[in-house]
Amino acid sequence: MLDLARRAILTGVGLGLVAKDRIDEAVQGIREENNLTEEESRKLARELLDQSEDARRKLSDLIEKTTQDLLARLDVPSQKRIVDLEKRVKKLEESVSRDREVVS
Repeated sequence: MLDLARRAILTGVGLGLVAKDRIDEAVQGIREENNLTEEESRKLARELLDQSEDARRKLSDLIEKTTQDLLARLDVPSQKRIVDLEKRVKKLEESVSRDREVVS
């Protein structure tokens, strides 16, 4: 499950990189068709790239929230919860061991 989410995020990052190349190509075409100045085309490219980055961030946030919701619904303990439980078990084992030494 987490592997799927990780792949989705990496795909989003990959799409972001592809998007930059595609944005540059599209802006170049728009620049030539509409006689834009270099400054205007850079501004357009920056705006499109910012929108692409914003969409990527929103997708990443949505994937993270959805994954957390799914894990909560499946009642899968978090890594922190597992570590906390391991510490409690270790303390209990040490306590039982001490009690056995006292009784012996």
